[in-house]
Amino acid sequence: MAHITYKTQGTCSQFIDLDVDENGIIQQVSFVGGCHGNLQGISSLVRGMHVDDVKQKLDGIRCGYKSTSCPDQLVRAIEQLEKA
Repeated sequence: MAHITYKTQGTCSQFIDLDVDENGIIQQVSFVGGCHGNLQGISSLVRGMHVDDVKQKLDGIRCGYKSTSCPDQLVRAIEQLEKA
């Protein structure tokens, strides 16, 4: 099991805690800060998904005028975890 606590950039959430198993399946994800209900929903939806599917679906999503979003930052967290 791989774990990362990722410090987000450019979003209301401050951190993402992420656990991915050896098969690339997201086991747990939680956001610190941000829109609690929406982020609980995202966490619930991606739990059990393969990281490649999550990256494909969430990469590049923007939040209003911002150049990123919490879903996009989850992709950045996955990418950083994959590099470790």
